[in-house]
Amino acid sequence: MNARRHVVVTGAAGFVGRRLLSAILEDPAFADTTITANDLALVDTDPRIRKVPGDFRDPAVRAQMIDGKVDVLFHVAGVLGGAAEADPALARAVNVDATLALLEDIKDPSDPPRLVFASSIAVFGTPFPPTIDDDTRLNPSMIYGAQKAMIEIAVEQASARGWVDGVAVRLPGIVVKPAADRNMKSAFLNRIFEVFPEGTDLTVPVSADGTTWLLSVPACIDALLHAASIDPARLGARRAFTLPAQNVRFSDLIVALRARFPTSGTTITFDPEPALEAQFGRQPPLSTAIADALGFVHDGDVATLVARAL
Repeated sequence: MNARRHVVVTGAAGFVGRRLLSAILEDPAFADTTITANDLALVDTDPRIRKVPGDFRDPAVRAQMIDGKVDVLFHVAGVLGGAAEADPALARAVNVDATLALLEDIKDPSDPPRLVFASSIAVFGTPFPPTIDDDTRLNPSMIYGAQKAMIEIAVEQASARGWVDGVAVRLPGIVVKPAADRNMKSAFLNRIFEVFPEGTDLTVPVSADGTTWLLSVPACIDALLHAASIDPARLGARRAFTLPAQNVRFSDLIVALRARFPTSGTTITFDPEPALEAQFGRQPPLSTAIADALGFVHDGDVATLVARAL
């Protein structure tokens, strides 16, 4: 068992996980801490990090990862969006069954660990209401969103019972994910950022006046670290909430990208696909009073979002 404080990151080789690990290593709040990384495979990992490669569906992998006691668990692993729709059985096994097992494995009523669970705005399904706030009913239209909502309930239940000290933060679209899987329904959100420095053209499946919620990778990492540090006394029974995000109009995003790359020859063509636009291009105004009061922030404005995302 670790004598030092023990921090665990699942999905540590992923888009968010890799950057989260780097930020933890640089954060003085995590000095003199054992940092454990888990993912299916871990390569080129900092030697200061304790590596536990393997599938966390395996109880032996979870036991090795936990190593007796966890003080902070960042659970960012999962089967995402379109991949969950394509393989519901795998998505359930990872996103629900193994996550519930992990929640059970880390519980410690004598010293509840802080659990930071990366949830998603996918808990809000289409058609969206006119506005979304902390009291908006969860109505997921995708398997991924439904599974995130299930775990949000589990996190709140386990926290209410004193088994863990959990925080489930709903992430919006996080940009930019380099070479995003083109099979992901939201891949065009990342591709918009990539084509301007390339000078290549792009057709996007939304309207110019469409709106979407975006957060840069650095702002996302800041939010996850902040979620790990909030005093439990400031947290009530509501342990699941939406992070602040900019409600960005696509035409404004294109203007900001052109300003950053004034010599780019990129042309963006808008060719709306109803299903994709409903999911990713008609996201309504967002109010995040709980997260705001707890000190979470977004990037500030579209120009800053673009600069930080790139």
